[in-house]
Amino acid sequence: MQGLFFEDLQVGQTAETTRLVTAEVIEAFAAVSGDANPVHLDEAYAQTTPFGGRIAHGMLSAAYISAVIGMQLPGPGAIYLSQSLRFRRPVKIGDEVAVRVEITALEDKRGQATIATVCTVAGKTVVDGEAVIMVPRKPGGDA
Repeated sequence: MQGLFFEDLQVGQTAETTRLVTAEVIEAFAAVSGDANPVHLDEAYAQTTPFGGRIAHGMLSAAYISAVIGMQLPGPGAIYLSQSLRFRRPVKIGDEVAVRVEITALEDKRGQATIATVCTVAGKTVVDGEAVIMVPRKPGGDA
C-alpha cells in the first residue's frame, strides 16, 4: 500500500475523519501506552478533578492525527519528523473527535510537508498543532 508521493501534494489539500471516544477505547489506549493515570480510568477519582469525570488521554487525539497522516494524507510511506501539540480542552467519554489535517507548506528540496493539525469536539478545538512529514518521491521521479 502506497500513499501519495511528494509530487502529488499541494498546499491546501486536506483530509478528515471522525472517531468516537468510548470507555473501551480509553482503556485500550491506557493498556497500550502504559498511562494508567486515574483521571482516565477511575470515575470516582476523576469526579474530584476539575474535569468532573473521566477524560481521554491527550495523546489519544494525537494518535488520531497520526492515523490521518499515516493512512490518508499523505498516507502510507509518510514519515513523521515532528509534531507540536496544544491541548485546549478535555475529551470525554462519548465525544466524537473530528480530526482535520491541511498541508500548509511544501519544501521541495527536502521532500517535506508541513501540515496543520486540529481535533475538534462539537466544533470546539480540543487539540491543535503542526506536523512536519517526510514524503516519499515518485520512483525515478522529477526530483
